Amino acid sequence: MQVMIKLAILLTRRKGMTHQEFVNYRRDIHVPLLLSIPETKQYVRKFVVSVPVPATGYPNPAYDTMIETWFDSVDDMNAFFLSDNFKKKVDPDHSNFLDIPAAVWLVTEETVVI
Repeated sequence: MQVMIKLAILLTRRKGMTHQEFVNYRRDIHVPLLLSIPETKQYVRKFVVSVPVPATGYPNPAYDTMIETWFDSVDDMNAFFLSDNFKKKVDPDHSNFLDIPAAVWLVTEETVVI
């Protein structure tokens, strides 16, 4: 079994932005920016963006998206987020579409069984 570190982040769009504007910005501007830095290919093993969908009988979602990012280790996760490219190119873009103080972060150890 392979053990990986998974970072799950629940995110809310910044005030004044519609949900569709948020989805478009994340998809068309932010994700390409993230993919443009070499550290993404070097450290990120898997990156998933989940967007809530209406589901009868379930509460309305409290967040606009969930991001899941897999790394081989906490050291790799730290190297990614502390890299100059992430800090100077990717991180400053977050305030353009995210309510940063509302983000919920969860670092987990994921054991892949299948």
